[in-house]
Amino acid sequence: MADFLADYLPILVFLGIAGGIAVVMVAASWFIAPQRPYGDKADAYECGFEAFDDARSRFDVRFYLVAILFIIFDLEVAFLFPWAVSLGKIGIFGFWSMVVFLGLLTIGFVYEWRKGALEWE
Repeated sequence: MADFLADYLPILVFLGIAGGIAVVMVAASWFIAPQRPYGDKADAYECGFEAFDDARSRFDVRFYLVAILFIIFDLEVAFLFPWAVSLGKIGIFGFWSMVVFLGLLTIGFVYEWRKGALEWE
């Protein structure tokens, strides 16, 4: 049992050090940085509605449409990284299959652009 617990000692030390560093950083930023709130901090930032308002109020759904489109295209572009790493091993078939994928991605992007899904009025 002692050997079993000794195996976890480095993990506990690591967690203790990580927690201590996190506490020191938060405390240092609280004491060093000026804490002066002003009106611009309460303005609408990226969400499209007032930050300090009733949480049950209605708001524009276009923000969510743009966010979902961003996530979709961001995830599709993330497929390029493993493809680029293994391009030497997958050969010409892998290259042309990615060209077809990127073509479909471009067609979808152009379609959304022409439909006005990316416009923010």
